[in-house]
Formats: sequence, C-alpha cells, structure tokens
Amino acid sequence: MDLTLYVKFFLGLIAIINPIGLLPVFVSLTSHQTDVERNLTAKHANIAVVIILLVTIIAGQHILNMFSISLSAFRIAGGSLIAIIAMSMLQGKLGEVKRNQEEDREASAMESVAVVPLALPIMAGPGAISSVIVFGAQHNSMSDLIGMSLTVVIFGLTSFALFKMAPMLYKWLGKTGINVITRLMGLLMLSIGIEVMAAGFKGLFPGTFG
Repeated sequence: MDLTLYVKFFLGLIAIINPIGLLPVFVSLTSHQTDVERNLTAKHANIAVVIILLVTIIAGQHILNMFSISLSAFRIAGGSLIAIIAMSMLQGKLGEVKRNQEEDREASAMESVAVVPLALPIMAGPGAISSVIVFGAQHNSMSDLIGMSLTVVIFGLTSFALFKMAPMLYKWLGKTGINVITRLMGLLMLSIGIEVMAAGFKGLFPGTFG
C-alpha cells in the first residue's frame, strides 16, 4: 500500500468536506439539543457519511458504467463542481451547492438532523462523492479499495472528534478563525478541482492536452 496516496486522499476529504468549516453549521443545527443528544447527532452523522462514501468507493465505477459515462467526462464534471464549491468557500461561505434556503428551513423544523441535512447533502455532498468516485476509479485494486475504506473510517473518526469539541472550538476560533480556515480549505479544494479537470481534459483530448 502507498501511504502517500492515502494521505493525499485523506487530506482531499478534509478539504472538500471541511469539517472545521462546518462547525458553525453543526452548532446551529444542534442548538436545541443537550450535550448527550449533540454527541449522538455527531456520531450518527459521521457514521452516515462513512457509509455513503464506502458505498461510493465500491459502486462508483459501476454507476458510471451503467450510464455509459467515461471517467474523463466525470472528472471534468466533478472537478468543475469541486471548483464551484471551492470558490464559494474562498468567500467564507458554505455555498448554495451544498445547502440551499429550502433545506435550511427543513433543517430548522427537524428534531434529528444527523442524516439529513448534516450527513447528506452538507457533508457527503456532490463534491465529496465526485472526488471519491474519481479517486476510486483511478485506484481500483483490492489493496487500494481496502486502503481507501480505512482512510474513510479514519476521516469519520477525526470528524466525529471535531464535532464533539464543536462548542469549545467554535468559541476558541470564533467566526473569524472559522472563516480563515474555510478560505484556506477552499484554496486547497480549488487546486484539487483544477487537477481533476486537467486529468479529464487530457483523457478526452489526448492529442491536445497530452
């Protein structure tokens, strides 16, 4: 197993899902809950994210084949989506791509927000799912699938730990600190999106971009 590959995959998940930048959202969605309920919400949300990403790793390529979508075309589409979300993050926002006003209103009326909208679509949104499908299609050996699956589980545990400390971290970092981290993650995520799109263009037009 290439540990560097999985570190890159892990950092990509951190940048795209941005659990630190989501702390204000988590705090606001669970503001009506007790500490025990908030920890339970964090646990269920991250379990749901891990399950969604694991299913994506295993079935992603099959989904592309089902709709006769080439990996290069999906790279361009997924990279564009990642770049759009990144541009929104660079402005210190979560972006309408991840969550819209209607979902905000639905979230405020729900007692349990762990799976919807927290896990899906806020955390395991289109950008995360796209990047996982592309990464899984590039590295599809059994050892790679096992390594990526373990990386997703480690990400889930890391995100859960951050969510458990959400009130303390949010108080310590403040709105300004969260925005700075979100913009830094947005810059990293934009770079990932451009790399993914570049690989897609090379695949579709090898003579031009080769």
